Amino acid sequence: MVIETMANVGLLYFLFLVGVEMDLTVIRRTGKRAVTIALAGMVLPFTIAIIFSFILHRKVTGMSQGTFILFLGVSVSVTSFPVLARILAELKLINTELGKIALSSALVSDVCAWILLALALALSENRSVTPLASLWVILSCISFVVFFIFVVRPAIIWMINRTPEGESFSDFHICLIITGVMISGFITDAIGTHSVFGAFVFGLIIPNGQLGVTLIEKLEDFVSGLLLPLFFAISGLKTNIGAIGGLRYWVFLMLIIFLSCVGKIAGTLLVSFFYQMPAREGITLGSLMNTKGLIEMIVLNVGREQKVLDDSLFAQLVIATIIMTGVVVPSVTTIYRPARRFTSYKRRTIQSSKEDAELRVLTCIHTPRNVPTIINLLEASNPTKKSPICVYVLHLVELTGRASAMLIVHNTRKSGKPALNRTQAQSDHIINAFENYEQHAAGCVSVQPLTAISPYSTMHEDICNLAEDKRVGLIIIPFHKQQTVDGGMEATNPAFRTVNQNVLANAPCSVGILVDRGLNGSTVRLAANQVSHHIAVLFFGGPDDREALCYAWRMSQHPGISLTVLRFIPGEDANEPGVQSRSNHNDSRMLTIETDNEREKRLDEELINEFRMNTSNNESIVYTKEVVNNGEETVAVIRSMESIHDLFIVGRGQGMISPLTAGLTDWSECPELGAIGDMLASSDFAATVSVLVVQQYVGMGLERDELSGSITPDSTRHVNEQHDRRSMTPGQNAFSP
Repeated sequence: MVIETMANVGLLYFLFLVGVEMDLTVIRRTGKRAVTIALAGMVLPFTIAIIFSFILHRKVTGMSQGTFILFLGVSVSVTSFPVLARILAELKLINTELGKIALSSALVSDVCAWILLALALALSENRSVTPLASLWVILSCISFVVFFIFVVRPAIIWMINRTPEGESFSDFHICLIITGVMISGFITDAIGTHSVFGAFVFGLIIPNGQLGVTLIEKLEDFVSGLLLPLFFAISGLKTNIGAIGGLRYWVFLMLIIFLSCVGKIAGTLLVSFFYQMPAREGITLGSLMNTKGLIEMIVLNVGREQKVLDDSLFAQLVIATIIMTGVVVPSVTTIYRPARRFTSYKRRTIQSSKEDAELRVLTCIHTPRNVPTIINLLEASNPTKKSPICVYVLHLVELTGRASAMLIVHNTRKSGKPALNRTQAQSDHIINAFENYEQHAAGCVSVQPLTAISPYSTMHEDICNLAEDKRVGLIIIPFHKQQTVDGGMEATNPAFRTVNQNVLANAPCSVGILVDRGLNGSTVRLAANQVSHHIAVLFFGGPDDREALCYAWRMSQHPGISLTVLRFIPGEDANEPGVQSRSNHNDSRMLTIETDNEREKRLDEELINEFRMNTSNNESIVYTKEVVNNGEETVAVIRSMESIHDLFIVGRGQGMISPLTAGLTDWSECPELGAIGDMLASSDFAATVSVLVVQQYVGMGLERDELSGSITPDSTRHVNEQHDRRSMTPGQNAFSP
């Protein structure tokens, strides 16, 4: 009794939180396909449940046939959205087209399930039920909902409006709402339906925004972590497998499981054929829609409490729920093995881009603080009528609660329309800043704002997939540290670093990590004659440094840009990397390294010669050489540079063994930036200059972390494969001849 009481309290508050987090407006954005798949996946299993109800109803007395059909139908036909979201994340399908359709369909199915549950609760008064009594219960429920929408919701909105923006809600108001959950549960229990219905409706009428976030923060850990597991425990205690009886009922159980699964798959498959989806995807989607979870357990427990289900049928349906959910992951992994889809396009780097062609850039934004420097960087990238820049602005938002992972494409919103929550307010600020920049760029820049809502662990997939789809040549992502008032660097969110590492490992194009220390002020209204930057490129050699030089070369064509290129050349005392490798590798391996080094040196020389030839008459470009022998001399030269520069552009330098950076990686804080990038971004570096660390795309699936010590998702691939890919010339990719 003690456990059951606590479990019921936990269930009450959990359903309240589900209502708070559920955004019914998402249903309108899911599209016809998701709604059709959800309904088709429910109709066939529900029909099977109706047929079974006539067989099973005879052995359970005391309730109407209609009520029994509702409870049985809901328990076998609905899909659990929260459980499905976690399964898709585990299978790494959450960001695929199939995953998004499954999530949207499950959301529609979940809403249908709550409506059917409310109807079943209203009709579940057993034994002395008359049609008039059922009608009274339904009318009372409708009156309850209307009262909460038109009286309680305005009162809560009034309370929100009285709280100044940016301040937390008073404890009195929070306690009032938490007490209201119990009161609403008591009212619905008194009028003849179940208490969870009242708590769920109360949660639904809470407006989206800071109040909902505050309630979730205060309640979710306690409710989901402590009280809700007790509900599952009590459900297990109530399940008496011995009550199932003879062989006949076990056969019924297997038949229910089989026909429910087949019905769900068949219904989904028919709709997938209508939308011209492959049969394999239709079957996989049907299997995913068989996922069961909390709502089914609630339906079964309420049905048992109201004497709609006896112990035998309750045990059968609990086992069916567990088995149907348990077979989802094995069946999906067997049926569906998605191959990663690559778009064949050649302009994956700055170096391979044509001078008179459009440059496509994907900029990632965590907070509005990232915006000013990125806009200044884009303006410095010399957008012109001849070579415009198409900017895809991606606002990265962490997925929290039971919301759906999604990619939102923003159209111009109506001016004056208030933001619903803090995330949307941030998106609005970001969009407004970039649209303002687009208007002042005189047709040289086009901006497409988007928002990616996903877990940090899979956020890189959204970034890389978008870059692939939009044929982007450069991804710009903010560094995970920001500058403090005293000039130091502090980490904002450790998860940002993981996102950056994953993007570097999986990007389908070149990547730039921007260490933001301010870039000529914070204004977003820029004109070409107002821009004035002194940019420095530190060139050591290799594909990353060549990409950095090509990007700076493009910038140097801007009338307000002064460029200094400092090339580091090994002195006579510098150890050649090929010599270092002799003692550790066989002759063929040594030959490969020597060949690679020679090729890289040749490519470096060709680019440098071309750059000097084309810029020899440009007085704003300074090219100098420095001969150094080791890492200490390299650091000394960089520290002695004049402090007039406000942006360093350096290559990440991974995959290159250079004596000029030897020893610099031993004390690296952030190996993903490379030896030079890490030094420039560290708090110890005296100059407070923004840094752009560039990695050139040189082939599909390339792992470039073998020397940096950083851990990336696919870092166990064979080393020889990397050398084969590094042998590609700049601009050549896996699809070009």
